[in-house]
Amino acid sequence: MRSGASFALLAEAGQMMRAGDLAEAGRKLDEARALEPDNPAVWVAIARLRFRGGEQIAALEAVERALEFDPADGPALLMRAQLVRDAHGFRAARSWYEAALAADPGNPEIRIDYAATLGENGDYRAMLAALDGIGERQPEAARAHFLRAVLAARARENVLARSLLARSGLAERDVPAAVLLDALIDLAQGNHDSAAAKLADLGRRQPGNVRVAELHARALWLGRRDRELVDLYAGRARRPDASPYLSMLAGRALERLGERGEAAPFLERAASGPTREIALLGSEEALPEPTARVRALLASGDRQGARRAAETLRARLASSSDIAALAGDVALAAGDAKGALETYRDAVGVRRPWPLAKKAIHAYRMLGDEAAADRLLARHAAGEPNNAEALVMLAARSAQSEDWLRAKLLLDRAIALGAGNDPALLRLAAEAAGALGQQDKAGRLAARADTLAPRGFAAR
Repeated sequence: MRSGASFALLAEAGQMMRAGDLAEAGRKLDEARALEPDNPAVWVAIARLRFRGGEQIAALEAVERALEFDPADGPALLMRAQLVRDAHGFRAARSWYEAALAADPGNPEIRIDYAATLGENGDYRAMLAALDGIGERQPEAARAHFLRAVLAARARENVLARSLLARSGLAERDVPAAVLLDALIDLAQGNHDSAAAKLADLGRRQPGNVRVAELHARALWLGRRDRELVDLYAGRARRPDASPYLSMLAGRALERLGERGEAAPFLERAASGPTREIALLGSEEALPEPTARVRALLASGDRQGARRAAETLRARLASSSDIAALAGDVALAAGDAKGALETYRDAVGVRRPWPLAKKAIHAYRMLGDEAAADRLLARHAAGEPNNAEALVMLAARSAQSEDWLRAKLLLDRAIALGAGNDPALLRLAAEAAGALGQQDKAGRLAARADTLAPRGFAAR
């Protein structure tokens, strides 16, 4: 029999977490643990608090404690599924989600998270089936409508997407993902100024979000607000970490303003494709202080100082996979690929996002371990089948070994996901089609690549 006191403490801790008062939430959970140290609900709440506070390794330990006390606890199985998904991808996590649903089939939180993960994995029919079990009066109904809106937008059913998004109410509550979807629907419907306004506001709130910045630049470009685009993004497009897409937008805007000489370097860089080298990210406002300090030390050339600062952070926050990843980044920037990989291993045991996987792949290649790099790349592409960048990178490796069928299938998938406006990708797809004897398709892809490639910008 569980005590009402611990239940009340868990409820109060949840309120404190939603309010952002993690320290007070921790005190409430300490009291609940003292009352009922074998209650899995207490350990799940502790795991959520630790994860929210950036202590991902400690969160995993707390979930394991919860499952020791009750291996069939639905919320604990859900948290375990989420952690496995973050570290190893959806395919590895699917059995954990299914176990969570089997243990607690009426839990809408489990159902909505499972549905969202199915959608990320491209299994849209299963996603919709999972959402059907969520009633209109349940708190998760808003997220269910949002997920349906995302699916409708992907299918280019923009009127339906807008209606579903409005039913969710999340955009009106300024939930960032919903604001982003709202802006994307605006772009699809030709409401470029409205999209630009929403993306500008979101960019101020998330200054390190590269995708939001690029979408804002695109909205300005489509709205023919070229001078504003150049003023805001030309400086960023000159940085070593700038994407070819942002460089292209800056160059095209300058070209449309009649400043062809200024446009040429941007367009040349865009045409050369993404760099294969590791570049130090430019400084952004509103970064967390530890990250900002380490990045500032690297930018000043003080790599040893950056490493000392990163190791101090690791000693203080040993349970944070984010800090482990930051320390690995510093080692990689200092040219210590072996040290970077050792540190990354501590991070990827809990979380393995694509940017971290890319850096680990690069580190393996620096050490000459191409087989390990290729295994990691293939594993990540399999775990994230909607990750166009990973698919294209794996296709390029397949092309190098003349595995043209695999390259073709990977590139077809990437193009279907919306990556088909990259001239380099299209040229590679044309080469794969030609190697497989599909000459008509190869010609169409090559012609499309020529249409998209910048041309004539360097002429005097």
